[in-house]
Amino acid sequence: MFEIKSGQATNKSEHYAELAEQARGMLAGEPDLIANAANFAALVFHSLPDFNWAGFYLYDGTELVVGPFQGKPACIRIALGRGVCGTAAQTRQTQLVRDVNAFDGHIACDAASQSEIVVPLVKADGTLLGVWDVDSPSIGRFDEEDRAGMEALCAVFMESVRG
Repeated sequence: MFEIKSGQATNKSEHYAELAEQARGMLAGEPDLIANAANFAALVFHSLPDFNWAGFYLYDGTELVVGPFQGKPACIRIALGRGVCGTAAQTRQTQLVRDVNAFDGHIACDAASQSEIVVPLVKADGTLLGVWDVDSPSIGRFDEEDRAGMEALCAVFMESVRG
């Protein structure tokens, strides 16, 4: 059984570092992508404050398809280049959006979402696995520390991906 631990972090960067270590331990030795994605989404969603959605969109070779997540039901398919997720997938650059209402082409799967961060997930061979998407009901929830922390968490997740 895995237990989410509240560490001794005194700031956001330390909290992300502790969370990355927990994720590394949780994913160690498990080769199943869906199992790891489900547990990773639950770990992050329940460890960081002020989220209303956290999860994966996996690339099927044509578009992004919703994968394991925590939160309300979500959009099922997103085209590359559409919305924050599609933009992150197409550009392969993390998208940090302080106010989704100011993002041209934002897709509102949940009207409560006000800010968002999306990290592209690229395999070692350069192919796109998908994206990691986190939404918050608060404008300005995500900053550069969150970008660095989410990118570090996604690097830990990608260590568990085979092929």
